Amino acid sequence: MERAIGGATLPLLLGGLGVLLLYRVLLRLRGGASVQDAVVVITGASSGLGKECARVFHAAGARLVLCGRDAARLQATVQELMASPTDGKQKTHTPSTVTFDLAETGTVDTAAEEILRCHGQVDVLINNAGISYRGDILGTDLAVQREVMETNYFGPIALTQALLPSMVRRRSGHVVVISSVQGRIAIPYRSAYAASKHATQAYFDCLRAEMERYRIPVTVVSPGYIRTNLSLNAVTGDGSKYGVLDRTTAAGRDPVEVARVVLQAVRQRRKEVLLAGPLPTAAVYLRTLCPALFFRLMSSRARKEQRVKDD
Repeated sequence: MERAIGGATLPLLLGGLGVLLLYRVLLRLRGGASVQDAVVVITGASSGLGKECARVFHAAGARLVLCGRDAARLQATVQELMASPTDGKQKTHTPSTVTFDLAETGTVDTAAEEILRCHGQVDVLINNAGISYRGDILGTDLAVQREVMETNYFGPIALTQALLPSMVRRRSGHVVVISSVQGRIAIPYRSAYAASKHATQAYFDCLRAEMERYRIPVTVVSPGYIRTNLSLNAVTGDGSKYGVLDRTTAAGRDPVEVARVVLQAVRQRRKEVLLAGPLPTAAVYLRTLCPALFFRLMSSRARKEQRVKDD
């Protein structure tokens, strides 16, 4: 029986990927709404993907509210944006900044009030800030699991829930979360990160359904590896910094490309974006269609990674 299922899996995967690719092409050809003058809030805006999102939304004419833990780095980002050349077709605005730590959820309500004071409303919230993790489960402190969950899950949902009432009152707004392909599939030695992203996926899927009646779209963007410092800043099982630029991260997508995809997803009010290569995309389908094979592949991957560590 399992062989029969396995034999049918490849054609299903190829057919599904073909439909997905065609859908992506059609979406690229379709236009979208303007973000000119829209109030766009971006967390984790002073580096990596957040900073690139700030660039593309600024160039598109959005009124930005940049959020992060380091006030000096946020101001440096503002200066870079204002000094960057524009094509002259779009009116641009000087970004505002709000400094706070998403992991300290007790401060989020106050931060949300400050965000709303900037322009009186939020049109687009981009939950981007996050932390990664590398480690084996047996050697990981529970405190590290909590730290990753606080930053990647509780922080974004706390900010979202603090800003949602203002969107609901206006019957207008858009919530975006930068998740990961690891919110759809789990790979070994990423337990804390994958768990936080799975939780994120579930929460924002529920939010999307509940916000439908208010016409507030919810977009989950699930990229694969991106060329940022995420792995360098990742925490390990004992809470120390990983400090290594993984080969997969170094070979990942250009964050500029991903930021442009985020902008297009906002313009098109898309519900979900899976931005991964053929193998991770196939793995997402494989996890659903033939889980036994997926589990064997992940076990094999775990053994290979352990041998590398032992060497």
